[in-house]
Amino acid sequence: MPTHENDQTTRRGFLGGIAAGAAAMGIATLSPLQQLHASPKSPHIDPDDPAEQVFKNLKGKHRIVFDVVSPAWLFPFAWPRIFLVTNIATGTPEKENNVVVILRHEAIPYAFEDRLWTKYNFTEVFEVKDQEKKPVTRNVFWKPAPGTFKVPGFGVVPIGINELQDSGVQFVVCNAAMTVYSAAVAEKMSLKAEDVYKDWKSGLLPGITPVPSGVWAVGRAQENKCAYCYAG
Repeated sequence: MPTHENDQTTRRGFLGGIAAGAAAMGIATLSPLQQLHASPKSPHIDPDDPAEQVFKNLKGKHRIVFDVVSPAWLFPFAWPRIFLVTNIATGTPEKENNVVVILRHEAIPYAFEDRLWTKYNFTEVFEVKDQEKKPVTRNVFWKPAPGTFKVPGFGVVPIGINELQDSGVQFVVCNAAMTVYSAAVAEKMSLKAEDVYKDWKSGLLPGITPVPSGVWAVGRAQENKCAYCYAG
């Protein structure tokens, strides 16, 4: 199958992929759609809710949303930095650009602190690997040591989540994926789904905003004149 067809399948396979993932983990009680429908975590969104405000406050000259559906190593973090650097080089100051990174589907572990990676074995659940296909056991993009990441031709680049936030990049995470995956993990670990969900929500990194769903955020971003970039 051509590469572009694989990408299209990934993008439109959100809940189908969740279902497959849950099945692989042996979740047989409630389907992912039933879990999501039964969840109390997706109420009506008030216009003043932080999720809405992320997108309503986009006023920059150049605006882009990076849509991240898998833990694709450097790409979800290097590309926002490159967008800012190259816009600066072509005459637009950093503060006049808007960048939103949407962590959804299997990319949601990047939204969480290390404690949860260890407790719920995110490495295995989300199959997180580095560029050498080695397992990644913690959120290496949160407060990395200076000089940790390099991009060929650019050298050392500040692409930690906190470093990107300092440059105005905003991160949001899919609440629908949090709801379904936490329920699936809870089932496997014989825990209560609501307890695991609350634990995951308490472990969100500072400055990362939950949104009703990743696809909701993609829609809001484009309604507010963001260019779209698929980022893995």
